[in-house]
Amino acid sequence: MPQKKVLAVVLAGGEGKRLMPLTADRAKPAVPFAGGYRLIDFALSNVVNSGYLQVVVLTQYKSHSLDRHVSETWRMSTQLGNYVASVPAQQRLGKDWFLGSANAIFQSLNLIHDSKPDYVLVVGADHVYRMDFSAMLDAHIASGASASVSAVRQPRSLADQFGVIETDPSSPDRISAFVEKPATTPGLADDPENFLASMGNYIFTTGPLLEALRSDNEREDTQHDMGGDIIPGFVARGDCAVYDFSANPVPGEDLQRVRYWRDVGTLESYYEAHMDLVAPIPEFNLYNQEWPIHTRHHSSPPSKLIRAKDGTPGEAHDSLLAAGVVISGGTVCKSVLSVDVRVDAGAQVEESVLLDNVVIGAGAVVKHAIIDKNVVVPPGAQIGVDPQKDRARGFTVTDSGLTILAKGQEVTAEEDLVTA
Repeated sequence: MPQKKVLAVVLAGGEGKRLMPLTADRAKPAVPFAGGYRLIDFALSNVVNSGYLQVVVLTQYKSHSLDRHVSETWRMSTQLGNYVASVPAQQRLGKDWFLGSANAIFQSLNLIHDSKPDYVLVVGADHVYRMDFSAMLDAHIASGASASVSAVRQPRSLADQFGVIETDPSSPDRISAFVEKPATTPGLADDPENFLASMGNYIFTTGPLLEALRSDNEREDTQHDMGGDIIPGFVARGDCAVYDFSANPVPGEDLQRVRYWRDVGTLESYYEAHMDLVAPIPEFNLYNQEWPIHTRHHSSPPSKLIRAKDGTPGEAHDSLLAAGVVISGGTVCKSVLSVDVRVDAGAQVEESVLLDNVVIGAGAVVKHAIIDKNVVVPPGAQIGVDPQKDRARGFTVTDSGLTILAKGQEVTAEEDLVTA
């Protein structure tokens, strides 16, 4: 039997307002994650590891760093007809930019016409997880449905935060209702305390998808959204299947453990996902080489822990250290340090996320914080110790007390702050 042809479409135009200030200068999928990755690397790794090597990335909002990352990192063999291509909003069908995720695909129908796929895989670009989409495609074909939605099990208490998938007990693989953020929802027959939440990943048989996109474009009562408009249309016709992520067989992953999936769309969830990584037994295993997460090669040297001039050793405990990190007599605990971060003598970094090129001066203290690229924390300064003081200095502080510094944000030395 000839192999089915699949075109993968990665929706990467998200503005990410809830991740501000991390998205002040970049699109949400371009936000750095886990030391040396970008959020989009997880979606793209899942796609190519699944064997789908014709991939388009639809971009829009502040896409320069995202486009550059994709072009420098995701290079395929053109001799074999493979590619990962960034496609910005081009106004091919009018003067509008992308009006929603469905409209983004509709405005890019030329890509589908050129590729002539049997199926179209549509995935979001800002979640952290591993998934073999080829298993989902097999289930989609077996179901006979025109559309399939991947779903992750979530506690019923979180129903008001997700698109909720309800199924008919007599046909558990078919979606009977797709409800956006309801106050409550019934539990699953085999798991009463949990429900199925949409992961924002879809597989479509190409012909019905094209018909649905054209119909959506002609309507006026639509937000042109894949989850809010296109999928409910298939559900209403009884033509939409659900794929339970908990049964997805990823090589190197233990199916007996709860499958990890994290929506990192808020500052709190972004931070918590990093803390998941530094746990003694992490919920998400970055070291599964049977299903690697690919990213751009960094030319920085290996990380290094050295003694300060007074002999105090550099230490790191329960932390991730990317290439180029130098801890010189400082102490790092339960933190993630990205490429070329430096921690000087006597400095303390605890439960924090430091992005590329951050410098923590001698004796400085950083706790419960996210610090974006190129920030220099002066010697003796304190970040995340006093939330009220952090707000007064112009830093972002969440309701839980998490402190966030924007890319390149200036930090006032403690003695200057006292005399001001």
